[in-house]
Order: sequence, then structure tokens, then C-alpha cells
Amino acid sequence: MKQVYILIFSVFISLNLQAQGTLKSNGAYKITYFRSADGKPKEDRNATVVIATATQNLISNASILDHKAKYPYEQSLVTKPALLLYQVANLSTGSQLATVDSTAIGKQVFEYGNEIKVIMGYTCKRATIVVNSNRIDLWYTVEAGIKAAPTVLGQNLGLVLEQVRNGNSFVTATKIEKVKNVNTIDLTKINANLSDGLTYKDLLWKSRFTTLNVFNNEIINFVDKPQSNDSVFRFAGGTVIARKVKFPAYPGSPNVFVDLTEQSNGDAYDRTGSVFVIPTDKTISLMDALKSSVKELPVYDNGNGKTYQGVVATANYNPVIELMRFFTPFGVGKYNTLKLKDKTWAEKVYYRQDISELFPLVNGKEAWVAVFIGNYDKGGHKVSMNITLHNGSQEERKKEVVMPLFNSTNVMEMAGQEYATMFSSEKGLEVSFTLNKDLKDARLRYITTGHGGWGNGDEFVPRKNTIWLDNKEVFAFTPWRQDCGSYRLSNPASGNFETGLSSSDLSRSNWCPGTVTNPNWISLGDLKAGQHTIKVTIPMGKPEGSSSSAWNVSGVLLGTE
Repeated sequence: MKQVYILIFSVFISLNLQAQGTLKSNGAYKITYFRSADGKPKEDRNATVVIATATQNLISNASILDHKAKYPYEQSLVTKPALLLYQVANLSTGSQLATVDSTAIGKQVFEYGNEIKVIMGYTCKRATIVVNSNRIDLWYTVEAGIKAAPTVLGQNLGLVLEQVRNGNSFVTATKIEKVKNVNTIDLTKINANLSDGLTYKDLLWKSRFTTLNVFNNEIINFVDKPQSNDSVFRFAGGTVIARKVKFPAYPGSPNVFVDLTEQSNGDAYDRTGSVFVIPTDKTISLMDALKSSVKELPVYDNGNGKTYQGVVATANYNPVIELMRFFTPFGVGKYNTLKLKDKTWAEKVYYRQDISELFPLVNGKEAWVAVFIGNYDKGGHKVSMNITLHNGSQEERKKEVVMPLFNSTNVMEMAGQEYATMFSSEKGLEVSFTLNKDLKDARLRYITTGHGGWGNGDEFVPRKNTIWLDNKEVFAFTPWRQDCGSYRLSNPASGNFETGLSSSDLSRSNWCPGTVTNPNWISLGDLKAGQHTIKVTIPMGKPEGSSSSAWNVSGVLLGTE
């Protein structure tokens, strides 16, 4: 197919039409359109190009026709008089998709205006159509004697010389050239390998980014002897799964997302979940503890009588770097058999988090990526997870710093790691770190959620979080979510109260069952080289009987040298 397009444009001879007039209906013409918005030309200046013949209109652009386009790229072909719309996408060398739609052009309904506009010497009339709430005005002429347009819209009106979206975005014809010796595109090969429209769109969309498949329908549950395989490792009674992932190298700044789907495989409760990278750049790492014992981890002691394993950075240890904090809903999937009138339960829950700022840590490297869901259930939960990378700015990357400082989420809870109760002391959680160079625009990526699931527990009691830098308060806020009732359809096993509320409706300390907890971005300004200290204090509630509160907080320092 690509060879056919090359053939078309390698043999034509064109003459610029200086004086506009009726074009030959059996001729072939190259029409060039440029885009502008608010009176200014679009920066890319990649002109739309239409090759119009008596039997076909090819809608392409200058970079494709000059063989300079980057994969994937897409072209449209309209046949005449049948008005069949072919979409053809080249994903890579030798890889092509195509689909055809026999109704897309014929079902277009226009509203016609009485206004007149002269474009390139032709008298044009207006036809208007609404597409996805956007008003599209097409200025077309019948004086030219041919029918063509810069998009699929208006292919049967006449020659569309300008398309205007919402009154401020323009695609305007700037040149019409006569083309000789054009061979029409042979549709035989295209018709032999057509996809349906949805498959075509899906495969084209997926070709525009890189997908790293990390986990596929993996069980996270609690068992005496969790079974690992050659690629997926299970630790802490099966509540942590980990896999080594090779990240591609990007010279610029891609947009990076983590996608995770979850459904109950037996556990009916809302549980803490975390997606994280395990640093292995120092003498000790969490991998040592996962393979052996939490005793391998350095301890943090703030004087409240307890010791906390592996929560703060030390000279020979980095805590895990949290990519995404999420919370399972009450039993979605497994417990969808619990029926309520007018409630159609979700089959699974989908979580998606932008983690672009953390990508420099793994760019071009191999790293351990893990998922934790705290539970003591033999059925547990089923998860799938991808990481997607989308080409962004190709500008030269600055020297970006990503420094893990603390993570109090006890991801090895089922292997004896202490709950995050250090906030019972005024000292709270404190960590010192050293900068070898000055750090510009320093920011703390801070995630916090309160736990303690009884009436007076910190899950249900607002508590102020205060961040201190070098003994000075830099930020304070009360993390609280009041939108939890919006996710009722993901919580089939949620308890129902005499008040008419469900337990999943209740407001919580920065989380809701079935949702992601977003990071807070705390500006720390420019930091000088040398030693600094960050401290987190929270007035944590006191225990009641056997119940106690805890706060899962994670912090990563970001900036540029």
C-alpha cells in the first residue's frame, strides 16, 4: 500500500493554476491547505494535501507525501461516486491497517447558509455541521467543477476551500495544482485485509505509545507458601507480587502512566494497595527483606517505644518509591451477586495514575516493580497492570533528581512489618538527607492516608498533616475525601446502615474505597547543597482497646540540579 502512494507522487508534473476557473472533472489536482488559529499559523506547518481525481480523493499531508512522516501515520481515501471512506494507517515499515465505512459521508447532515465568501477567486457558500459539540463551517464552491475537502466532512458538497471549527480554527486552501500521470490506488489489496472500524481504531491508538505489560490477572492473597514463577515473584504471604521490568530509554520527557485493574477474588473488604518501585542502588533494599526477613531492614526509632522497619532513607538503604496508592472497593467482581434494586455493579475497578515525574529514576534501566494489597484472605484479589509511555517533549532533559525519602506503608505487613504509628510521638517521622549539589525548584511528592477503621479511628477523623523542612513549617493541610459516595457501584459488599448510608459512602482521611489517592505537590524552593531534614507530624488519635490508628505517608524529593 505504501508503495502505491509513493508511485502516485513520484510521477506527477504539476502546474500552478494562477487564474482560477472551472477545473476539469476528469482531471487530477493537488490541493494544499494550511492550518491556523486565532489569526496565527499553526506551528507545525505540516500542510494538509488532497489529491483529487475523477474516481478518488486521497487526504494526506506534506510530510507523508515527502516520505518524512514518523510512524504511525494515517491517510483517508474517498471513492467516487460510491463515497466509500477508507482509513489506512501505516504503523511501521511493512505494517499497515485499513478499514472502510460506506455510510460515514452519506449520513452527514448540513445546515446551509446564505453568506458568500471569495476564496482563491472562487465564490463559496457555507455549510455547517455539528461534530461532538463542535460547530464546523465548510466554505465550498461549485464553480470549480470538482468535489473534494481537507477532511472527510463535505466530500460531496463541492470543492471545500476552508473548514472552520468553532469560529477560530481554520484549514484554508492556499494552492491548487494540476497533476499529470496519476495512477489511482488499487483497492484490491486493501479490501483483502480490512479490519472492522473498532479494531482499526484500537490498534492505531495502541500503536501511538509503548505498553509495558507488568502483571496479567495475578492473584494477591494470603497463603502459607506463596508460589512464584520465573517472572512473577510472591512475597509476604502472597500479598506482594514483584517483577523485574526493563524500561526503554527516552531522550526527552515522555508522559508515563500506570494502569491497574482490580477485582475481588474472595476478599470483601476495602484494603490498602500500593504500586511501587524497589530501589536496589544501595547496600540494602526491600528485596533483601522480601526474600529473607523484615529484620534485614534498617529501623526507625522516634522514641515512642516502637521500632519501624524500612520506612526512611539511610546511608545504605532507600525506601520503596510509591508510584500509585489505591484502595480496593468492597468486593467488586466476586460479590456482584449481592443484588440491590437499581444497582448495576461494576465488573472491576480501573485505576490510572500519571507518574511522569518519576520516570527519570527508571529511564533506560531495569527495575523491580511491585504491587501490594494488604489482606488476610485466601481468595484475595486479582489484578492486571500496565505501564504506558507516550512520546512527549524531545527537548534536552535537565539533570533531574528523584530522591526517595520515606514510605511508612507497611507493604510487608503480613511478614511482620510494623504499622505506621510513629505519629503518636511529637517527633513523628523524620529523615535527614544530603544534597551533593544545589537543587532548584525542589518539590516533595507527598501521599498521605489515615487509617483506623472504627468510629474514633483516624480513617474517619480529620487530622492535620504538617511538613517541616530544617525545623521550619513549610506546608500544612487536612487530607479528607468527601466524594466516596460517588463510587457506590464499585462496592457491592459495602455495609448498609439504619441511616440509609452505606459504609463506602462515608468520608475518609484522603481515600475512598475503589479509588486512587493523588499525591500532593509541596514546594520547598531552592535547596543548597548539604544536609537537610524533613519531618512529618500528625496529631494521631489514641488507641481504644485493641484498635489503633496509623498513617501511611510516602515522600519523594524532586528537583533539578
